[in-house]
Amino acid sequence: MSGGSPCPRLHHVALGAQDPERVAAFYRDVLGLVEVRRSLLEDSRVRSVWLDLGGAVLMVERTEAGPRRVDGIGAGPFLLAVTAVGDVVAHARRLEEAGVVIEGRTEHTCYARDPEGNRVAVSSYPLRDDRR
Repeated sequence: MSGGSPCPRLHHVALGAQDPERVAAFYRDVLGLVEVRRSLLEDSRVRSVWLDLGGAVLMVERTEAGPRRVDGIGAGPFLLAVTAVGDVVAHARRLEEAGVVIEGRTEHTCYARDPEGNRVAVSSYPLRDDRR
């Protein structure tokens, strides 16, 4: 963008889930995201749960479609990584204590799956400080 216009920021990421309450609980209780909104269907089932991603929102939305597993780098979205607040080793331990299998680790990141098989990561990899 030219002329000093602000750079667009991520607004939200929408994640379909057959059990949005269970998936949202993983992101809230295990990864530490804060729930900001919950919507119900007429039959009182959870339609969606929104979680704060530090300026953007993770919208976990009910779907009837079955999970699709992505391994490695797939076409389209293939990983949701959240910032590790503190030590990545402590986050990996927290995931394991919650019964989550750690699929991989690097110096800065640990990789796992949410309850419906979506790839997630907790990362402390340093991003450039001069981002806009």
